Amino acid sequence: MTDGKPLYLVRHAKSDWHTGVDDFDRPLNKRGRRDAPEMGRRLKMRGVEPDIMVCSPAKRALETLELLNVPAQTLVYDETIYEASLSTLLEIVQSLDDGFDSAMLVGHNPGMSWLASQLSGVRIKNMPTCSIAAIRLDTHRWKAAGVCPGELADFDYPKKPS
Repeated sequence: MTDGKPLYLVRHAKSDWHTGVDDFDRPLNKRGRRDAPEMGRRLKMRGVEPDIMVCSPAKRALETLELLNVPAQTLVYDETIYEASLSTLLEIVQSLDDGFDSAMLVGHNPGMSWLASQLSGVRIKNMPTCSIAAIRLDTHRWKAAGVCPGELADFDYPKKPS
């Protein structure tokens, strides 16, 4: 595989169901607030600094993004990521400007698992909370995502053995 575009798919960290709180407004729980900084540390150790990050505006996704503390040139909040279908997530990736060499999406399951599977060709049944799928797309054009093959370069999650 040639150098292509790295794409990092992040499922939000662990949250709880609270009575009287809409799904969109659910915050991270204690484990989520612990796991997200650890995953951010792992990303920094790998030198991950995406050119653009696209994040769901749901509270748990925003908190995850903040606690990851990963620098990016551009940050976009996209409400279509919340409860997105595979085709919607693919459209988000395909619409990225080719001037961005790398990207990160922060969102929700089952969409993140579907997208990781579709782009990598590896069946990922369920991305655990706060997991990160690093996919290298064999293209220099985001529009080709899902058409050109991709490779699952890394799959990390908080409980993964070191």
